[in-house]
Amino acid sequence: MNKSDEYKYYIDSICVYNIGDDEVIQSLRALLDGKEGENLPKLYSTFFKKLSTKGTLSEYISSLVLTDDNVFTKAAAAGEADGLSAAIIEGVKSDLKKLEAISQISAEDVIAYSYGEEEKVLLTLPRWEIGTAKEPLGTNWAESFDSLCEFHEVNGYGVYAEHSAFSWHGGELVPITSTDPIELAELKNYERQRNQVLENTEAFLDGLPANNLLLYGDRGTGKSSTVHAVLNEYKYRSLRMIEISKGDICDLTRIREKIADSPMKFIIFIDDLSFDAHDDSFGELKAALEGSLSGRQSNTLIYATSNRRHLIKENHSDRENDVHRSDTMQEELSLSDRFGVTVTFMNPDKKEFLDITEQIARDRGLDVDYDKLLLEAENWARRRGGRSPRCAKQFIDYVDACIVRGLEW
Repeated sequence: MNKSDEYKYYIDSICVYNIGDDEVIQSLRALLDGKEGENLPKLYSTFFKKLSTKGTLSEYISSLVLTDDNVFTKAAAAGEADGLSAAIIEGVKSDLKKLEAISQISAEDVIAYSYGEEEKVLLTLPRWEIGTAKEPLGTNWAESFDSLCEFHEVNGYGVYAEHSAFSWHGGELVPITSTDPIELAELKNYERQRNQVLENTEAFLDGLPANNLLLYGDRGTGKSSTVHAVLNEYKYRSLRMIEISKGDICDLTRIREKIADSPMKFIIFIDDLSFDAHDDSFGELKAALEGSLSGRQSNTLIYATSNRRHLIKENHSDRENDVHRSDTMQEELSLSDRFGVTVTFMNPDKKEFLDITEQIARDRGLDVDYDKLLLEAENWARRRGGRSPRCAKQFIDYVDACIVRGLEW
């Protein structure tokens, strides 16, 4: 058996990892299987083009290993790899040995088994790079089993190892490739509110009783930023986030069923939540929070932000009917109560606003007259109709840009 055939059979005999449908692997398999008359240069070119968008061969195949969704990676993410059968563990190690060999296939390996005019053309083509494998895979992948277990327990498995945040579109979880990078240290003041969110989230991650959260308050006070920062803080403790719109609330049961068997922890995030009095999704959210069989699921919580304390927009006609008004009040309270914890963010007073502004400026390292800075910050807030952390950040962004451009501010 020549080396090309050996590699081909390695690809065909992978037992645990799901790499067969990958387009780069398929094009490599076709190249290795190329026979006389099948236009080997074209197969070579197709493989080269596909790989060139992915990086080096070893880097790409090791990435497939680290982000695969299979019985081993899922068990490892849950910290339960030791419970796998000996056959599965042996299968993983066997696959890793073969995948490492595949990751070392060179252009010369293919050219060596060509001849005639095809060989002449292949010799004119560029060689793909082998490169190095991603950590924790080293030079002997089969011996990396324990390191892989640790990797998946920290980073997750499958698509959850590649991405920490998702949106819900067309009945599918779609990865969010560019997330808000904000860190907890960038959020100024509001320590009590943040601690409430952090304590609840840590209890959730530790498998302890935790509540769905409603973050209520004025615009620009950091409600959404707090949730984003929580994800960045805990994404290496198996926390993932699924952002949905109000229109997707009717799909909450489907979302939970989709992730029910995952060992990851999920926060389902609904930003800027409010309802009209007769909104159909109102009842769906009530059931999802507590009232349905699918509402209690140990690996999901719902975090929502709103500028409305009771979430329901009230019409003047509602107030004219005392009976209807009483019913509406009960509906409002029943929904808010089901969140378990409401965290309130209100606009800062002048002293707090200026303190937030100064902290942001010093974090940026701005070399300015701080008396002037705070005076202009207050003028900025007055012109924009109110003080808030968002307003403070926007002002510092403006000052920072002016300094860089050499302009007065």
